[in-house]
Amino acid sequence: MADENNTVSDLADLKDITGEAPVATGTEATFAPVSSAPLREKEVDAHGRAYATGRRKDAVARVWIKPGSGKVTVNGREQEVYFARPSLRLVINQPFQVADREGSYDVVATVKGGGLSGQAGAVKHGISQALAKFEPELRAAVKAAGFLTRDSRVVERKKYGRAKARRSFQFSKR
Repeated sequence: MADENNTVSDLADLKDITGEAPVATGTEATFAPVSSAPLREKEVDAHGRAYATGRRKDAVARVWIKPGSGKVTVNGREQEVYFARPSLRLVINQPFQVADREGSYDVVATVKGGGLSGQAGAVKHGISQALAKFEPELRAAVKAAGFLTRDSRVVERKKYGRAKARRSFQFSKR
């Protein structure tokens, strides 16, 4: 049996230590979880919202999501007004499509810096992280789609002795 020092004399004793029951399959023993509790806890503020920060290029988005009718507000304006291009609205709604939660969350976002494309990517990153905090079981689906990874590509800086980041000044033979 397992004692205070957590020593194991039999595979059945592992249940007492890990909370998982061993399942014998051929020559190896694998472990099936006893409880279906998520590995992460739900992170919600006093107002019942999940908060996350999203980043893309030079844009930074602060995003709050809460259960609702699917209304998306960016910098105090509707998403159709702020992101006029349909492709940018499509980018913002991708996390909800992957998680199969379209129209079930209200989003309030404030975005600073960068252009519209970078801001849309920042809001998408923030929504993905907030979804993973509000419903931890959705994290696997959102992560598999690659939405939790911050796209770190930024504009390369201009170097001295160069016209731009890499372009040389025009050569003059005479």
